[in-house]
Amino acid sequence: MFGFGTMIEKLKKDPKSIVFTEGSDPRILEAASRLLASSFLKPVLLGNPDEIEKSAENAGYNIRGAEIIDPENYDRFDEMVDLFCEIRKSKGMTPEEARKILSAGNYFGTMLVKMGVADCLLGGATYSTADTVRPALQIIKTKPGNSIVSSCFILVRPSATGENEVLAMADCAINLYPTEDELVEICGETVECARVFGVDPKVAFLSYSTLGSGKGDAVTKMQNATKKAKEKYPDLPIEGELQFDAAVSPRVARTKCPGSSAAAGHANTFIFPDINAGNIGYKIAQRMGNFEAYGPILLGLNAQINDLSRGCNALEVYSMSIITAALA
Repeated sequence: MFGFGTMIEKLKKDPKSIVFTEGSDPRILEAASRLLASSFLKPVLLGNPDEIEKSAENAGYNIRGAEIIDPENYDRFDEMVDLFCEIRKSKGMTPEEARKILSAGNYFGTMLVKMGVADCLLGGATYSTADTVRPALQIIKTKPGNSIVSSCFILVRPSATGENEVLAMADCAINLYPTEDELVEICGETVECARVFGVDPKVAFLSYSTLGSGKGDAVTKMQNATKKAKEKYPDLPIEGELQFDAAVSPRVARTKCPGSSAAAGHANTFIFPDINAGNIGYKIAQRMGNFEAYGPILLGLNAQINDLSRGCNALEVYSMSIITAALA
């Protein structure tokens, strides 16, 4: 089951470097200091070196060993501009425009990942999710065969057995109203992410209806998405459309959908019909179910780029750094 120890051991065998787009933020500096106390992850802090070092010193954080890169004085900036113009040539990108865009930490940091200077990126302490995802889509792009970037949250809480109960929920942060085919793609990416966290995925496509008990376009969408997902992933336990109680309660599942697949009543990987349901659902679990929520973890990109909540604390930055690097 999920534990940060497993991820840390993995990273000790194959250390990674991670770009922080907001290098002078106190939460980033505290997390970087903690990461540097070990040897499994190298922080790359973006910003003015004097300002970053002064901020760290004033706050009492030891960041010796971190790489600090100043976008305004980067010796490979011309190379970065040329590569960005090549990537965006279909949009008519000029060197002058590129220099202006790449002066921003979110674009500059994403280009460092593209150029192989760093393995992954964690942003969003001050940037919005859109400002983290946009450069990733333009520069890193989606993996072959993928049409969208999506996201999932991993929710963790101690169980009565002493192990952690781990759930995956998607898409709670990126796609507003995913289509049937996009839901299938979200399902596949979420399953792969869940497995990294030790989850043996049992997937429920959620709805206000269970196997036709309700009617309407929203129900039909989840029915069709479930059918397509079962066809694409025939070895995966998938059921839908399911109400949440039928997805997680064996007793309710026996009543509402007897004879259904192993996912009904035992689901641990949840595919929501839209961002409203997903965002509300994971936050209910987090706030009222006493789950720790990790994410949003971005899925479907050619490199691991992840987003922080602007309300995050240093512990969340530290945790998401390990997750981001372990998925890289």
